[in-house]
Amino acid sequence: MPNNSYLSTYAKSFNWAGFFLPKKIYLKCSNLYDFCRTIDNIADNEQEIDVKKNNFLNFKNKFNNQDYSDPIIENMWSLIKEYGISRKIVNDLFDGVETDLKNKVQINSKKELFIYSYRVAGSVGLMMAKILNVKDKNSLKSAIDLGIAMQLTNISRDIVEDSKNNRFYISHNFESIKETLNIADLFYESCFPSIKKIPISFRFSILVARRVYRKIGQNILNKKSIENYNNSGKIYVTSTGKIVQTLLSFFDLVRLSLIKDKDHLRYKEHQLINEEIDLNERL
Repeated sequence: MPNNSYLSTYAKSFNWAGFFLPKKIYLKCSNLYDFCRTIDNIADNEQEIDVKKNNFLNFKNKFNNQDYSDPIIENMWSLIKEYGISRKIVNDLFDGVETDLKNKVQINSKKELFIYSYRVAGSVGLMMAKILNVKDKNSLKSAIDLGIAMQLTNISRDIVEDSKNNRFYISHNFESIKETLNIADLFYESCFPSIKKIPISFRFSILVARRVYRKIGQNILNKKSIENYNNSGKIYVTSTGKIVQTLLSFFDLVRLSLIKDKDHLRYKEHQLINEEIDLNERL
């Protein structure tokens, strides 16, 4: 597998899980991640807001105009055409990142948090599901759920770093962190049954990604206080921890074969998102 992609550089947990994908699909997922990471980096760079807005619009225009002088854009368009990925999903991602291009970002409600998390991560989960040839509607909804769960984990992990950039997604106290991670757990749980509808050669990788990322949240909760949390630096899963979670994913694979299909569980949360974004159009 190539070692110079954004996936291998920035996303250690995803890259670990990607090891269990067929190489061809891993490369396509890596191309998707490169595109998403490029947009994120524009928003996260330490530059003036006006400069970042200009860079963002330039990249978005190059994408919309299918400017293949940028291989990241060319690869993304190749995925869109090969897998029938709706442009609306890609635009959702652009919209989500654009909300971070402000001098101060403040989220004030659960609805705003869910919509933001869908745009910057649920949309990515949905595009990933398209690449993994997922057709079942509940499974596509679950792909959104897994993306949202992971984003809520990110938000819970990065409060200190985000506050330095004047981004306030949740309150900087341990109760808010626990509440957010409890909500993330609901999304991690709701996505599980539908993983059995993912083609079997891709299934184990998703189970590993789900477990490893969920473990980040558990490691955060193990800090037990905001003081310990603030002094912890970036909280992550060690290589040993990833091995343990990978082994536990084999039990998930067995458990998955034994459970019955379930209706989508996060209906109320999706309804909140649907007040602003028609998710059915994206499926």
